[in-house]
Amino acid sequence: MDRRIAIVGIDCRFPGAPDTGAYWDLLMRSGDGISTVPEQRWAAQEFHSPTPAEGRSNTTQGGFIDDPDAFDNEFFTISPREAAAMDPQQRLLLQCAWRAVEDAGVAPHELTGSATGVFVGIMGNEWAQLHLTDYDHVTAQVGSGNGYCMTANRISYHLDLKGPSLAVDTACSSSLVAVHLAANALLSGECDQAVAAGVNVALTPALSIFYTQAGLSAPDGRCKPFSAQADGIGRGEGVGAVVLRRLEDALADGQQVYAVIRGTAVNQDGRSNGITAPNRWAQQDVIEAAYRRAGVQPEEITFTEGHGTGTVLGDMMEVAALGHHHAGRTGKPMALGSVKGNLGHTEGAAGIAGLIKVALALHHRTVPASRFAIKENEQLALRKKGLTLLKAPLRLPRGTSLAGLSSFGMGGTNAHAVLESAPPQAARPTSASDAEPTGIGTALFTLTAPSPQALRRNLTAQADALAARRAPLGAVGRASHRVKTGHRYRFAVPAPDTETLVERLRAAAADPDLLARLTGVGGKTRTAFLFTGQGSQYPRMTAGLYEDSPLYRRFLDEADDALLPHTGRSVRDLILTGDETVHLTRWAQPALFAVGYALGRTLGELGVQPDLLLGHSVGEYAAACLAGVFPLDAAARLIAARGELMQQLPDGGGMLAVLAGPDELQAYLADEPEVGVAVVNGPRATVLSGNLMALQRIDKMLDHDHLRTRMLRVSHAFHSHLMEPMLDSFAEIAREVGGGIPELPLYSTLFGRVLDGEPMDADYWVAHIRRPVLFADAAHALLEAGPTHTVEVGPSPVLSSLTRKLPPSASGTRPAAVAPVRGADSAGQDLADALAELYRGGLTPRWEAVYEERERTPYRLAPYVFSDEHRYWARGGPVRARRDEPEAELPRIAGDSAEESRPAATEVLTLERPAPTDPVAEVVLGAIGQVGGYEAAELVPYLRLYEDLGFDSVMVMELKNRIEERLPALAALTVQDLLPRLSSVGDLVDFLREHCATAPTEERTA
Repeated sequence: MDRRIAIVGIDCRFPGAPDTGAYWDLLMRSGDGISTVPEQRWAAQEFHSPTPAEGRSNTTQGGFIDDPDAFDNEFFTISPREAAAMDPQQRLLLQCAWRAVEDAGVAPHELTGSATGVFVGIMGNEWAQLHLTDYDHVTAQVGSGNGYCMTANRISYHLDLKGPSLAVDTACSSSLVAVHLAANALLSGECDQAVAAGVNVALTPALSIFYTQAGLSAPDGRCKPFSAQADGIGRGEGVGAVVLRRLEDALADGQQVYAVIRGTAVNQDGRSNGITAPNRWAQQDVIEAAYRRAGVQPEEITFTEGHGTGTVLGDMMEVAALGHHHAGRTGKPMALGSVKGNLGHTEGAAGIAGLIKVALALHHRTVPASRFAIKENEQLALRKKGLTLLKAPLRLPRGTSLAGLSSFGMGGTNAHAVLESAPPQAARPTSASDAEPTGIGTALFTLTAPSPQALRRNLTAQADALAARRAPLGAVGRASHRVKTGHRYRFAVPAPDTETLVERLRAAAADPDLLARLTGVGGKTRTAFLFTGQGSQYPRMTAGLYEDSPLYRRFLDEADDALLPHTGRSVRDLILTGDETVHLTRWAQPALFAVGYALGRTLGELGVQPDLLLGHSVGEYAAACLAGVFPLDAAARLIAARGELMQQLPDGGGMLAVLAGPDELQAYLADEPEVGVAVVNGPRATVLSGNLMALQRIDKMLDHDHLRTRMLRVSHAFHSHLMEPMLDSFAEIAREVGGGIPELPLYSTLFGRVLDGEPMDADYWVAHIRRPVLFADAAHALLEAGPTHTVEVGPSPVLSSLTRKLPPSASGTRPAAVAPVRGADSAGQDLADALAELYRGGLTPRWEAVYEERERTPYRLAPYVFSDEHRYWARGGPVRARRDEPEAELPRIAGDSAEESRPAATEVLTLERPAPTDPVAEVVLGAIGQVGGYEAAELVPYLRLYEDLGFDSVMVMELKNRIEERLPALAALTVQDLLPRLSSVGDLVDFLREHCATAPTEERTA
């Protein structure tokens, strides 16, 4: 069994480095993340005033992250009151874990219900110390918002993960021990993937005072690992998370791998010369154990990320332990460094900070120079121990590189890990030169978010990231479908190249109207395919799509191969060369069939499967073939025979379109038996067919009566008695071909209704030639079946226009019309537009079919950008961040209504709420606001208490108690009575209003 563990996803936030890219940049430029302690950290809290640090701590410097109070609680459906009670470390971990999972190429929603483990290293719990000792303000939310366990449990809860979930406190080694436990859980089969994380937020000066009193604190607040300048610890904070998988699983799934964990080990100092003092022998042993489990020799290790706090005793012990293993190196000494020189000692997050540094160094094949390495501590005798500090970046050679990582806890729990560079077979990013998408001719970029505002924010972030580096467009699009999914608002836009994509993303983010057009709110789709009939053909129809899309090319070639034995000439070549003979019936009909079949199969391969089908006259052949009535070869023989036999009929017939209903035309037809109704396309859209001279006489009469007409350009009088000479010959072929019952609901234009277990056999197809096309009746029946989208499968969107002129269905709704081919200039862009429209409406395409094999490579998109609008720090709830400019209100997204879906909590300000004069509504809204921390203006009838407002069982009990205080009539109401009526704010108000109205008078007036 391969016991290696792959690091497949990373996210972090450290001083001076708000994300992984900035962290790597900070390391490579030997940046300094140290600054003055922000006033927000341990200035007097309004709820608890600790003794000031002045005189007790020797420094006012440290490594601090920006905006630790910002939290996108609405994203995680956490009420403002609960968010305000939560330890900031929980908030940071939630957002960091989400982004790390995305970085692993996985949509976090896809982990729902999976045995994914969560292992969090954490050392400080200062938020709990501040809040749980403020007894007057302890609430249920304060209880669940604090505690080590909740740092891991929050992640498992909100991502719905079912694997092991635990927090680890071994002091400074906590997060590397968490990684060790995660790796072991993966190897034992307890979980198939794991999130390992570490976090530290310095809320009070307590540890700074402790470090000072213990003689461990650096006066300038900076760690100087292994340096002659080393004079103690500087505190730091931050959060980091990695996603881990067994290497064999990551490789099998084609995930990108930053680096590989070869082996880890954990031990304890035992009884040494003090519980807080380091133990060289224990460190020496844990390194040896890690090497043994990794199956490596010390001389194979190129560099080690040390614990390196910059204390005299700590550095000396660590170097001695490493020197025991590396002093005999005959080649180059092992490079040694510590990220604490950049960030300070991040305590519970120190191990994960070092792990991420090592993983990025192996990934980029460069080890950053160590800050403060210029003047190494000569007393450490590094060279004699086979060690050297990195005064400049170290370029790693080709092949496998190995690295070590140490993290030692103040109480004596030590951890060491051995990492190696990703194996050659691991997925690597594709280059932009290989980027041209060829699956459907153009790439499609999708993005989902819980609100339009979140869409705008993240579209801008994606545009900026894509503009900053050359990106393989196909891989970018594919990654967007796989990772940026799962939220209510669905954005989709196609683009032929990355530059155009960046422009379109920025345009959508800047223009609310454009964003609204490119965004949908999903839902369940019900798709109807409409297959266009004769008359829609033209030279080079779909030629652009054939050039752009291998999928369409494959299916048109397939149809051509099936037709060739019966036509004697390539229909495909006829179409693509622009031959005008495509208008001749013998070629028009098989050509339209080929296009309809190829386009229908292409859509099906892309995951657009029809729920309903309708074909206009000759279009019914492709519809029937795709509905399983007969195989392609049989359909090809039948349609080729139809066109050839019709072409052999004598000339002399014609067709006349009239803007009138069939009943209106009966008087004109009474004296012209050589003319009849051939097509009924709508209430006032009829086509007459028959003898050309007779049609001309009728045309004059209609013109005299001011009825609009148009003589059609056709070779024969289709669907008239003039077709009868060919019927016997056609019937003979049709009987040989046969035909079964459609496997999908097919709306017949022969009968004007859905076929109900009736075969489309020889009798059907013979009658289909002679009898009228009842398109209006068939289409109206189809609309009554409630499709959400009609997709026109043909070279021109003719039927979509006809369908729009029909009366609406009984429900009053009309389906969205989608046209994969819009006319002579159509190519892959229109097909991509159609797919985008269907995606916005709720369809999930088969994305793998959109891209060719060479494009199916992973790509790391920019992580999700959370809102920083809400701030939670001191007691009293949320504080909205000041903005330089108010955010423009977005127009309502298509399909976004109370009837179709419930609005996100971020949009409720524009929605109507219960009348303030309603006393029951006032009580309920006030109670919900108190329990959840919401403003009254935010609460509207169709917000859901659980899904939108973040209520849970504890909050429901508090809500019931608060309402009962104001409405005594509810005293007899049990929780069991209340629970079924908590679906929404409006439902709860209505129920309580009704209950109060029916309560006895003495209860209502009590």
